Amino acid sequence: MHEPSVFDKARNELFSQIRHCGVLQATEDQREAWFSQTMEYMAKRYPQVTQEQLAELHAAGLRYCEPVIPHGSAGREEHGDSS
Repeated sequence: MHEPSVFDKARNELFSQIRHCGVLQATEDQREAWFSQTMEYMAKRYPQVTQEQLAELHAAGLRYCEPVIPHGSAGREEHGDSS
């Protein structure tokens, strides 16, 4: 059986924390603060993960927090639907 890499473990932990801590409902400022603190924690918890990989994790985490389809009136306006 394939053992996950340290990077895979760090990514899985980051996504798990995103799901469980409420950052998905946070404001943009709160989200930025959360990511800053969390990435510091991840760097300490997984010292084998390089700075480049941490940047990749950060970017993946931010993408994970964005809705695939815009929600609310702003999303409808973007797509030309003002109903």
